[in-house]
Amino acid sequence: MADSMNGLRRTHYCGEVTQENIEVVVGGFVQKIRDLGNLIFIDLRDKSGIVQLAFNDGTDKAVFEKAASCRSEFVLMAKGVTAKRASINKEIKTGEIEIIVSELRILAKAQTPPFEITNDTKVNEELRLKYRYLDLRRQPLQHNLIIRHKIAQAAREYFYANDFTEIETPMMMKSTPEGARDYLIPSRVHNGKFYALPQSPQIYKQLLMIAGMDRYIQLARCFRDEDLRADRQPEFTQIDLEMSFVDVDDILEMTEGFISYLFKKVLEKEIPAPFKRLSYTEAMERYGSDKPDTRFDMEIQDISEIVENCGFGVFADAVKNGGSVRAIVAKDSAGTLTRKEIDKLTEMVRGIGAKGLAYIRWVDEKPSCSFSKFMNEDEISAILNKIKCEKGDTALIIADKNKVTLPVLGTLRLHVAKKLNVIPEDKFNFLWITEFPFFEYDEDSKSYAAMHHPFTMPKDECIQYLDNAPEKVFAKAFDLVLNGTELSSGSIRITDYELQQKMFQALGLTDEEIQAKFGFLVDAYKYGAPPHGGLGIGLDRLAMVMLGAESLRDVTAFPKVQNASELMSECPAPVDKENLDILGIKITTEE
Repeated sequence: MADSMNGLRRTHYCGEVTQENIEVVVGGFVQKIRDLGNLIFIDLRDKSGIVQLAFNDGTDKAVFEKAASCRSEFVLMAKGVTAKRASINKEIKTGEIEIIVSELRILAKAQTPPFEITNDTKVNEELRLKYRYLDLRRQPLQHNLIIRHKIAQAAREYFYANDFTEIETPMMMKSTPEGARDYLIPSRVHNGKFYALPQSPQIYKQLLMIAGMDRYIQLARCFRDEDLRADRQPEFTQIDLEMSFVDVDDILEMTEGFISYLFKKVLEKEIPAPFKRLSYTEAMERYGSDKPDTRFDMEIQDISEIVENCGFGVFADAVKNGGSVRAIVAKDSAGTLTRKEIDKLTEMVRGIGAKGLAYIRWVDEKPSCSFSKFMNEDEISAILNKIKCEKGDTALIIADKNKVTLPVLGTLRLHVAKKLNVIPEDKFNFLWITEFPFFEYDEDSKSYAAMHHPFTMPKDECIQYLDNAPEKVFAKAFDLVLNGTELSSGSIRITDYELQQKMFQALGLTDEEIQAKFGFLVDAYKYGAPPHGGLGIGLDRLAMVMLGAESLRDVTAFPKVQNASELMSECPAPVDKENLDILGIKITTEE
């Protein structure tokens, strides 16, 4: 039977025991035991760190025997006096101190865990996720969750100090189109009808501005039924904000202030503001991505003018057909990017939409060029001079429509940079992407569709093009990017009722569809609305990048895996027929 805590109260966390000759009471999990016969040492672990418990010839016999019976992950409380360790451990904060134990309680025994609880583990992640409560005992994950907590704490401190009011919005709401599939909740009372879990608090925070709350903040839980990846979970947390009587600059400056405050408080790093800004068009032209990693160069360069009349049909035809020929230069890479490696890169770009990959690899005195038999030396030299490709470098070239050329080179740029290990890990490059296209052309339907939610404000000078030139319409929308990861999206909202109706019409919505999907919000704008806008910062992604973690799973307490299931609790799970009948739901399976 386990011992009781009765009479013992913890005085210190394990990692805080650093003074000699004081009486302490600590509690935690057994990390390691070293039984040397007449000496026993136990490393006791809690969230703050490890401290060594010592038992020797002077220890009460019953206490010594109890210590000898301990095993890995037993839960203990120990009382004793601190003393200088004979052998110092410089790897831990308490490495010069041990506790000479006078009283020991075994509060809980533990079976042998399915894997060893160590900081560095090579155990299969699926096994660790199945026993997530054990995995979370490891110091790296505990550290991640504590940093996540500090991010949330800093957010509240900063926005409270700037007159934001924290307001909770509903978790059960009407299903509205926001770009991803909703998670639906059937209603027992309203049979056959459904609530939706919020993809974001978008509509409610706009209503709060109409209500005159002026500045809103919420650490909002959001839910999206979409395919998962390393930086995506079906449920996530957003630092969500909205401001009245503002334009783009006001929101960006407020956000920059928060980021600077956050990094100083949590990581003790100075993040200078203002952040660099790039238009969407410029970001795509230079980096092939609307969330570029700017910690390294290797920018995309346009060589279309040089090759539009050359003898290499692939290049000339691409330009003639309205496309372009563009290159990236990997400096000092010719030794690493061998012909074999370039063949692998060629297969990779074909897999993401390119027809092929041309290259110039400059190893010896004379560069090796994959298209040299179609172009003379002067033409190749002109390309090299244009893109500043020198001996030791490799130029990688794609020719196609811009919708292929730019994103393919953007992906290739990042892949090559990782392969060459040229991305500095200790830099935090923040970047605003602004002036997004309002519409994107859908090849299948031969029509334009909105890139943003339908309440996004077009730039003032673009409103005239809504009816007849949608490709010229740009939005007052903005994304915050950190080291190639999109942290937030935001925009100024439409507050003019007539302009909102015009926008709905441009999107092809009928009056009936408008009323069914957005009626209550559209009606609210009839009663006057201050100009407003806002954004949502992904707290999980922010924590992931700040910590240098590889996946959101590393900063989420109980994450889902690729198929959106949680291995520990084995959800989602079947529901009994009685509950389904109450909700009027019948499960059908396809033959």
